[in-house]
Order: sequence, then C-alpha cells, then structure tokens
Amino acid sequence: MSSDLYASDVAAYPSVYEATQGDKAPLFTAESIVNNQIQRINLNDFFGKWVLLFFYPSDFTFV
Repeated sequence: MSSDLYASDVAAYPSVYEATQGDKAPLFTAESIVNNQIQRINLNDFFGKWVLLFFYPSDFTFV
C-alpha cells in the first residue's frame, strides 16, 4: 500500500488548518494541468526547487 497522500484523501477527511507564512506544505499527490494535459504530480518530485502552490477550490477554471 502506498503512503502517498492524495488530494481526494484530504477531501474525504477535512480538518481545520490555516497555513501561515513560512509553513511547509504537506507532501501530496494530485492531478494537475501540465502542457494542456492532465498529469499526476507529487510535491516530493520538486524537492529542493522553488514551488508556487496555487489552489482555487470549488472551481475548475483555467488560470
């Protein structure tokens, strides 16, 4: 069994969490649009690189 955390897992068990400046993002795996194709990405794949996480909940609008 994989120990990866998927966005659907987090949605199934909501909790109260408020990110503040300087907090580290939890490791997760989610679907993302990359070069106009849906791909599964893992935050751990970007270890050591600058990453900007942008979440726009409840809306599937291309930004």
